[in-house]
Amino acid sequence: MEKRINIHATEPQAYKAMLGLEAYLAQSEISKMIKELIKIRASQINGCAYCLDMHTKDALKYGETAERIFLVSAWHEADKFFTEEEKVALKMTEEITLISQNGLRDDTYQKAKSVFSEKQIAEIIIAIVTINSWNRIALSTKLEIGEF
Repeated sequence: MEKRINIHATEPQAYKAMLGLEAYLAQSEISKMIKELIKIRASQINGCAYCLDMHTKDALKYGETAERIFLVSAWHEADKFFTEEEKVALKMTEEITLISQNGLRDDTYQKAKSVFSEKQIAEIIIAIVTINSWNRIALSTKLEIGEF
């Protein structure tokens, strides 16, 4: 695979802005586990092996089980393995990542309001937007798995 530009080196201010989003998310109210599930699911949808490698390892480090990681892509059928909050966050991740299909549906948003505060909903949306941006950077620049 041909090496492409290094965004961090070529545009350090843009990279710094992305890291600012990560710093914001690090202090957010949503759990590390929900954040990692969001990152894993969006990266699966976007086909980003680089981010999948990173975030499955991070999830394991934070105490996630391999079984649940294996089931993230089929969470709809693995209902008993995920909490109500996690299922809503995963649904939001799918709908926002695939925004051109139907967007964040009203019923999903209403369900989110029943389990999360407005602040937490905002944090989840920012988490989804952020990982989608990272996926696009990694895929566009052909980052090598494990180079983080």
